[in-house]
Amino acid sequence: MTYLDRLADLIRSCLPPEAKPPADSDGLFRIYAVLLQAKGEQVTDEDIHNAWTAWMQSVNSAHDALIPFKALDPDTRAADAPYAEAVRAAARRTNLDVEQ
Repeated sequence: MTYLDRLADLIRSCLPPEAKPPADSDGLFRIYAVLLQAKGEQVTDEDIHNAWTAWMQSVNSAHDALIPFKALDPDTRAADAPYAEAVRAAARRTNLDVEQ
């Protein structure tokens, strides 16, 4: 297990119970871990969608949501919000861990 895997697990643990990550999404959560390191609490829903798009291209290159965030319908855009909040929550926890 690498440091990215540990961060990915932290992000996953910050998701609300109703969030249903895609099957076999370890690679996606590693990308989210990179976002955590690069943007921390500044991560946006659009960043999450872009990360998901990069991952989904290798999973299902014909997926309907492989379009820019701003072109998504509101319901699809809203699906990114819990993941962005989980990254922000993980960033806050990581910052607390560093300060202690």
